[in-house]
Amino acid sequence: QVQLVESGGGLVQAGGSLRLSCAASRNIFSINDMAWYRQAPGKQRELVASITRAGITNYLDSVKGRFTISIDNAENTVDLQMNSLKPEDTAVYYCNAGHQSGTFYYAGPYWGQGTQVTVSS
Repeated sequence: QVQLVESGGGLVQAGGSLRLSCAASRNIFSINDMAWYRQAPGKQRELVASITRAGITNYLDSVKGRFTISIDNAENTVDLQMNSLKPEDTAVYYCNAGHQSGTFYYAGPYWGQGTQVTVSS
């Protein structure tokens, strides 16, 4: 069984930056593609960014140019660098191990507990 643990969330002012990190219990990056999702209060969970085993990335339109997803194989983490944060980025952020097919990401059954990101205006 895979365990994913997110960290790095917090409270930041609009225009600020945060770096989220998701640690995996074992090296799953060679067999899974990875993604970050977020869920704001009263809204459905949405895919924010994904990265394939080959390093191909996809982003939600509203975060393109501001967020960067990457994998650190040495640390066994998948990270999400978030810059120029906006109040509408406020949500609980989750990482997921799944599979990318073309431009569609299929979420797998493994989720972390989430980390809260709050952006004040």
